[in-house]
Amino acid sequence: MGAEGCLRRDATRGGWLALAAVLFLALLPVCVAQAHEVRPALIQITETGPGAYDVVWKQPMVGDMTIHMAPHLSSGAIDKAPTGETRSPGFLVRTWRISGGPPLDGQTVSIEGLTQTVTDVLMRVTTADGKVVNDVIRPADPMRKLALAGPAGLKIPAYVTLGIEHILTGADHLMFVLGLLLLIGPNWRLVKAVSAFTVAHSITLALAALGFVHFPSAIIEALVALSIVFVACELVPAPGRPESLTHKHPWLIAFTFGLLHGLAFAGALAEVGLPKGAEPQALLLFNVGVEIGQLLFIGVAIGAIWLLRRARAWLTVDTTVFARVAPAYVIGCFAAYWLIERIFAV
Repeated sequence: MGAEGCLRRDATRGGWLALAAVLFLALLPVCVAQAHEVRPALIQITETGPGAYDVVWKQPMVGDMTIHMAPHLSSGAIDKAPTGETRSPGFLVRTWRISGGPPLDGQTVSIEGLTQTVTDVLMRVTTADGKVVNDVIRPADPMRKLALAGPAGLKIPAYVTLGIEHILTGADHLMFVLGLLLLIGPNWRLVKAVSAFTVAHSITLALAALGFVHFPSAIIEALVALSIVFVACELVPAPGRPESLTHKHPWLIAFTFGLLHGLAFAGALAEVGLPKGAEPQALLLFNVGVEIGQLLFIGVAIGAIWLLRRARAWLTVDTTVFARVAPAYVIGCFAAYWLIERIFAV
């Protein structure tokens, strides 16, 4: 390749990386605020007889901190103080035991404060005759009317959408994927790396969500942040540095860290519990949603970078050095912040 070709390749790579830097700087407040709490909460209602039911509210915590959310039934049955309250690692659990209350069917479940979060709420209702209804309450629609006379089972779109929203609102997972994209480029090696990442996190997601393995979520989240720090270091230009294992075999690094990210994904389901009798379906649908969200993100990122490459010819300043260095340091700063924050949470 001649000097002109090298310059063209450098300019192209500079355009790709410049867009990443601009987007990161523009989204800085959002990324800091939203990485993470995207683990879902859980409201579980178990009917034990006419007008009698137990309500369990399980809300994620970071250290000793919780965001303001509170469940309500339209009858006001759980507006009183809870019967019990416990704190487990990563979750606050409140319970109510209702007797002599109004029938559940036809009541509306609402989550106070949900619209100010990026957290979904898994809703599981079990009737006295054994019917199980599962649904997902989202910030855009924080109310759900109970129609227990309808068909029971798992709502397929709900869990697919939950997976899509989980990956698209998980800034740390997206930053790792973007780091791979910037490191490898839009070529066949990226397909191999993303496939390896998918296989790896699918394995650990299944093992953890089904209860075969268990690791403290705070430690896993810290290790996820560490994986992003590693990718950021690999992005730093270093002329004369021997080609690393990451550059030679990016799929291997993607697979290794994908195992960690799968455990983090599992925290979104395992700690609140999968719907009984539908664990494999819920797990599969959630994983499909994660993959759809991941592919959407990669597609949008590649399209945006292509547009910037086309527009870069109009720039009057040389941004090559900035474009090469800025993404690595921006990704590294985010990841270091998350790493320190999560170490303290541990």
